[in-house]
Amino acid sequence: MIKVGIIGGAGYTAGELLRLLLYHSQAEIVYVQSTSNGGQLVSHVHHDLLGETEIKFSAEYHFNVDVVFLCSGHGKSRSFVESNSIPDSVKIIDLSADYRIEGLGNDFVYSLPEFNRKAISSSKHIANPGCFATAIELAFLPLADKKLLTDELHVTAITGSTGAGQAPTETSHFSWKNNNVSVYKAFEHQHLAEIEQTLFGTKAIHPAINFIPVRGNFSRGIMAVCYTKSDLHIASLKEIYSRYYQDAPFVFITDDNPDVKQVVNTNKCVLHLEKHGDKVMIISVIDNLLKGASGQAVQNMNLIFGIPEKEGLMLKPVAF
Repeated sequence: MIKVGIIGGAGYTAGELLRLLLYHSQAEIVYVQSTSNGGQLVSHVHHDLLGETEIKFSAEYHFNVDVVFLCSGHGKSRSFVESNSIPDSVKIIDLSADYRIEGLGNDFVYSLPEFNRKAISSSKHIANPGCFATAIELAFLPLADKKLLTDELHVTAITGSTGAGQAPTETSHFSWKNNNVSVYKAFEHQHLAEIEQTLFGTKAIHPAINFIPVRGNFSRGIMAVCYTKSDLHIASLKEIYSRYYQDAPFVFITDDNPDVKQVVNTNKCVLHLEKHGDKVMIISVIDNLLKGASGQAVQNMNLIFGIPEKEGLMLKPVAF
């Protein structure tokens, strides 16, 4: 059994991890750390786990485990790693943005499985990708792999309210969010750096990525509508995508116009391609909390421990 510790156990990503790992055949949750909730049942915070587990939050943590998931939020993971003597035998999977950019003096591997599966399998330290980044990278990776991204990339992507985290803010309260949408961080979202790194590597000069993020008035899911110029016929483009993702168990290419409910409560990414004149449009949909966060983290755990990639992730979509 893989012995698991979770740091920062009260947030959305930790709640999703608990739901997955409680029923993972090869994982044992040793502790769920939360400074503010120490001693309370995890079901007092993650209410849907009532009757599923009697695990209590711990204010303390230790490293007598095989893997530690860091769920404390952006900026806190690096502080945790640098202030603790973590044994080399302990794997680290970080769900924050702290270690996603290469060349910043760390040995964390950027861990989008469809892009970096081999490196992940031999890594000790995992930087889990961002949710928007996952949807957008999966939309463009087959073209990047063939060096076919030669013109500007355009993306408009809408995300559910859980993408903002559990702590309420001015723009996440129900009274503001309900029946409302808004653009935020246009052209300067923090996920742009990791998207550029994944699609273009270390190239100093590359096509611009024009990214417009949108806050949606629904709870979870991301739809990214992406397009760029391409001279290829739609049949050739579909063949490129099918070949690239032929060994990717969670990526599906459909001829039907997709919707977010196809992927909510799953670790899937559904892609749909269309050709319009000299442009190819790729629609990419994922669950921001699963394929965009905790599901992908479990997928990465499976890879680094050499167990089947789908283990613990065969979830059923929510139809209504």
